[in-house]
Amino acid sequence: MPLYEYECHGCGQVTEALQKFADAPLTVCPKCGGRLTKLMSLNSFALKGSGWYATDYANKSGPPKTDGDKAPKDGAPKDGAAKVENSPSPAKK
Repeated sequence: MPLYEYECHGCGQVTEALQKFADAPLTVCPKCGGRLTKLMSLNSFALKGSGWYATDYANKSGPPKTDGDKAPKDGAPKDGAAKVENSPSPAKK
């Protein structure tokens, strides 16, 4: 169940409530009876460590690809060789 935080407009008290998703939000402060507003809280989910993506989800068959591995946008091979057109070869005599 999620933990929600509410702030009272009357006394400024911050209250935490463990509620189901289907539960209605709290509206009355338990301390002074003032109006409560639900706060946006930080979550506890964090991706830590080096290369979690590369070690868990990347293709295991080879090293990770870098921007240098991509071919240029014009379709030319990356080694600078000329692009070969698919044309019929000359007939042999």
